Amino acid sequence: MRSQRPQQEIEIDIDAIGFEGIAIGRLDGLVHFVAGALPGERVRARITGTKKRFKQAEVIEVLTASPDRRTPPCPHFGVCGGCKWQHLAYEEQARWKRQHVVDSFERLGQIPVGVVHPTLSSPEIYAYRNKMEFSFGGSAWLTREEIDSGVEFGTSFALGLHVPGRFDKVRHISTCMLQQDVANRVLAHTHACSEQTGIQAYHQRHHDGFARHLVVRTSVATGSVMTVLITTTPTQEHEEDFLQQWFALAPTLPHGSSMIHAINDTWSPVAVGQITKVVGPGYLDETSLGITYRISPFSFFQTNTLHLPNLITRALDRADLRPTDVVWDLYCGTGTLTLPAAQRAKHVIGAELSESSIADARANAERNSINNVAFHTVDLHVPSAMDVLRSLPQPDVILIDPPRNGMHEQVVRHILAVAPERLIYVSCNPATMARDCAILAELYDVVEVTPVDMFPQTYHVEAVGVLRRR
Repeated sequence: MRSQRPQQEIEIDIDAIGFEGIAIGRLDGLVHFVAGALPGERVRARITGTKKRFKQAEVIEVLTASPDRRTPPCPHFGVCGGCKWQHLAYEEQARWKRQHVVDSFERLGQIPVGVVHPTLSSPEIYAYRNKMEFSFGGSAWLTREEIDSGVEFGTSFALGLHVPGRFDKVRHISTCMLQQDVANRVLAHTHACSEQTGIQAYHQRHHDGFARHLVVRTSVATGSVMTVLITTTPTQEHEEDFLQQWFALAPTLPHGSSMIHAINDTWSPVAVGQITKVVGPGYLDETSLGITYRISPFSFFQTNTLHLPNLITRALDRADLRPTDVVWDLYCGTGTLTLPAAQRAKHVIGAELSESSIADARANAERNSINNVAFHTVDLHVPSAMDVLRSLPQPDVILIDPPRNGMHEQVVRHILAVAPERLIYVSCNPATMARDCAILAELYDVVEVTPVDMFPQTYHVEAVGVLRRR
């Protein structure tokens, strides 16, 4: 029906890149978000959506190309939800990420920052991710070119990445340039097993089907891989055959690798499940700054292992930790900030919602002989969490590394009540970071912020903020 609607085409000059990685231009006084364009370009574009305050469009033809335009090496660029910026020179990616941090504080938080440093660039810009989550989908996404080609494509099965903005549509991909070669081996093997056995992909709208997710995690330190296949409970013979064929890859994987099957019969789209079978150790070992971490299947660990030491070092150096300091590490995960901080401070306390992450953190402290730490499993976004925080010793420094939606306001208010001398805020979302810092500005100055590019080829950026009590 949409293809039968009249299509409006425009010519527009592009000025900037917005927070979601989409280029921005203005025409007749109205903002246009133009997918596929770059700043400094003039393009011919097709209008794809009209809102009250802006229009959405996609590039048909680049009339005047930016000198920073690059040919994307991935055949799935522009379709899957992974990379947005493969067509932009990496130096410009880093520059725009810094600008997005500046804009977040100036426009959203509306608070001053002493200095925003240049972005710390990633050592590798491809094959840097140590974790990828692929989805099976009962509704495959076709590109406009595929639809217009007249070739008949099957759409009832896909294994790949979600299309931006569509929870139910998956782009079928056979390889991903952001992950290691061994991870692509696992992906290709899963594709082959799916085709040979004819399993049904889980459909997010209809809530039926068998195969749901494929999680692949790799270790830079050991070269091993841990992969988790998440399905509904198998009920048919060909589903059991699929599992048997899938596990057959295990002997060919690097030493220390694991293959894991987990079941999720709920409607939740999150890639977790009840583990039913494990071949291999069932965990992954990784090393950063001389500390060895044991990572469980569903525990959080920063996805760019090679750049992680730079992020941690910047955060802890700016924290100016002293041997007499008591430190809180809120949203501590598996202890990637907690344990290095404990090597500099008197005592460090980590708090985290995920039980598996806390179990990993405690095991990591023990295996690295770090004894001046304590960990608490607590949901910092419920009222009872404040009772836990009130029971802790007064901190000299608080480290904060929350999820993308930032801190709950009660956590921010409790930090203001405790009022330590120094705060270090590590964030993967500058917008929520700026929002939280605007509240903290009652007592704290944002002395500096450093963007850290943990996610090359995407618009996402990590940032390390330093706040000092006035």
